[in-house]
Amino acid sequence: MATTTTPTELTSRIRSAIRDVPDFPKAGIIFKDITPLLGDASLFRETTDAMAQPFQREGITHVVAIESRGFILGAPVAQTLGAGFVPVRKKGKLPAKTDVEEYALEYGTDQLEIHSDACDWSRRPCVLVVDDVLATGGTADATRRLIERLGGSIAGFSFLIALGFLPGLERLRGRPLRALVTY
Repeated sequence: MATTTTPTELTSRIRSAIRDVPDFPKAGIIFKDITPLLGDASLFRETTDAMAQPFQREGITHVVAIESRGFILGAPVAQTLGAGFVPVRKKGKLPAKTDVEEYALEYGTDQLEIHSDACDWSRRPCVLVVDDVLATGGTADATRRLIERLGGSIAGFSFLIALGFLPGLERLRGRPLRALVTY
């Protein structure tokens, strides 16, 4: 028999499973390691179900997940929603014809790519963007621009973690957004 977990209880269990790793990848950064959460099959399933739940009635046709931990969460979210899965990767990582979006970093720029034939863009797919952490919002917003330029419609964003002390939440304000845990 399945147990029923309230959203508050789930948030508490998720927080407890996320490990802080100080000074990774560089001094002064506290990395939010989701490996313990992923290792708990029940919690992992509840987490991805909760990431999908607010978008169940939105007619999502595709989940677009951002490299690389977004893939881990995005694939089960897509399955829960009965949607296709589309990876967005850093430039040079996808083998077929791609479309590219450049975005600003603190010092310089980077690029994201999506397979040009990842879905039938002429049908205006209804897309949910999934990633593990919303920090500055640069990659999420670049993914949004890329999808919209190709003809997709963004139904929303679903994140495991939002870092409220960084500008990502503000950058995506006004768009349907769900983060299970905010620090």
